[in-house]
Amino acid sequence: MGQHFFDYINRHRIEEAKRLFRQSTDAKLTVLEVLYQVGFNSKSSFNTLFRKYTGQTPTDYKNQTKPV
Repeated sequence: MGQHFFDYINRHRIEEAKRLFRQSTDAKLTVLEVLYQVGFNSKSSFNTLFRKYTGQTPTDYKNQTKPV
């Protein structure tokens, strides 16, 4: 697939986090709750990878998306 195992896994985790932000009906859903749900244990790692794959912070992404 042309990528390392952890890159592959982390990309899927970030995609799942994006889905959770988009589809959540809970206005109080926090970035911390999402990062734990998708399998991260470190907020700094999650923020770094989220920005790498999306170009924005998780908080910015959460604030710009509206629940479906």
